[in-house]
Amino acid sequence: MSIRVLSVASEVTGLVKTGGLADVVAALPAAVTPHGIEMTTLIPGYPAVIAAVQASTAPAPVKRGRKPADPALHVWDSLLGEPARLIAGKLGDHPLLVLDCPALFGRDGGPYGDMGGKDWPDNWRRFAALGRAAADIAGGAVPGLGADVLHAHDWQAALAPAYLRFAPYGAPGARPIPSVMTIHNMAFQGHFGPEIFPRLGLPDRAWGVSGVEYHGGVGLLKAGMEAASTITTVSPTYALEIREARFGMGLEGLIQTRGPRVRGIVNGIDTAEWDSATDKALAANFTVRSLPRRAVNKRALETAFGLQSDDGPLFIVISRLTWQKGIDVLCECLDHLVGLGGRLALLGAGDAALAAELSRAAARHPGRIGLRIGYDEALSHAMQGGADAILVPSRFEPCGLTQLYGLAYGCVPVVARTGGLADTVVDANIAALAAGAATGIQFAGVDYAGLALAITRAIALYHDREAWAGVQRAGMRSDFSWRRSGAAYAALYRELLSETA
Repeated sequence: MSIRVLSVASEVTGLVKTGGLADVVAALPAAVTPHGIEMTTLIPGYPAVIAAVQASTAPAPVKRGRKPADPALHVWDSLLGEPARLIAGKLGDHPLLVLDCPALFGRDGGPYGDMGGKDWPDNWRRFAALGRAAADIAGGAVPGLGADVLHAHDWQAALAPAYLRFAPYGAPGARPIPSVMTIHNMAFQGHFGPEIFPRLGLPDRAWGVSGVEYHGGVGLLKAGMEAASTITTVSPTYALEIREARFGMGLEGLIQTRGPRVRGIVNGIDTAEWDSATDKALAANFTVRSLPRRAVNKRALETAFGLQSDDGPLFIVISRLTWQKGIDVLCECLDHLVGLGGRLALLGAGDAALAAELSRAAARHPGRIGLRIGYDEALSHAMQGGADAILVPSRFEPCGLTQLYGLAYGCVPVVARTGGLADTVVDANIAALAAGAATGIQFAGVDYAGLALAITRAIALYHDREAWAGVQRAGMRSDFSWRRSGAAYAALYRELLSETA
């Protein structure tokens, strides 16, 4: 029996993306389809999304004298005070629903903020509307639509399980809909003042420690974690880490209370999009059996970043420039990296002070450190396909995708031992090297000593060319696809349905 799942998120690759959340949401439908899951994705109707959907679903010619048919699947006269429509599209070969509400989403800027990067002050209402619409759809209140399971991603979608639990929304007499709340990063919680609660359309009983209330205000992520049937995170290690104060960001008590209802399912990557044998962003395609062809990509990468060409290791960083990602520690270690004969190409954007510090390091080491402030998807592919190693010194990392891309492309990950980084990279210790199982380098302690030692280890291993190639091959042969993760999500959906049968 097939199971219908409504996946709700604020972004999806191919239409709108600010980070790894979008990649996961885009990949999940195809990952679960082989296991009898029919997944529909719901996202907000940002201008770029509406334009893309309209372009892909051009209306049929209208006979003279007739009005064109409204393509809306459903209309809300008032969705948290604003008129809204639900329109259909496609996410690859899978169904897509778009919440078209111009008053909330039809704005210039990013998904969460204006052109200057400042958060929209009504983000609570924008994403509460998304959650309310999701609850309506999953609960069967929208004719012709419905779901067996609701799957919400991060704080922007987290009110969807709360609306289902506390209102509930949906068709009269419908059975309860189980829900999954996936935390992609506990650091982003969607916390707002108490004055918004009366405007959410939730009953009074939703206000309290077992509902949406959090430190005197409304916590959107917290609400979803309380209401959902099961909480998942994007790696088993992160699911354990967030039980501790250091990683739980104030919600560790709730995680502990939910006990076995919290589990980790590691992310995969789109192996069609990330395929070194066919990737058009690479100067030269290659496979695990033709690793020497990567040298062409390395030379191209050196040229792109204005780096000197030599036989030393070329490291890359593709990251948001933030404290979480350990970029401050990276800045401290750059002189050490260059002093040992390494070079660095960095692509990223974020904290202005960190960007300035990186620029000063590049000025100290012309031809050894190259920077691109911003983001470029094609360039990120070229970097993974040409560099020798990727540095990921994150203080915490729920899953991480860049290390998975590195594994797929023979770009050896050098990672902090945390979250999904610990789950996906096998450290090149003596035993792992001897067994041919090592796929990268792990280090503990995101500080100068920890990262500097990891860089030293990486450079020493690089100069043992046979051992280095063995690590590259082991990484490329790893199963970093969605195969196992898709099966795990499908099994979870079936488990939840069996509980509500």
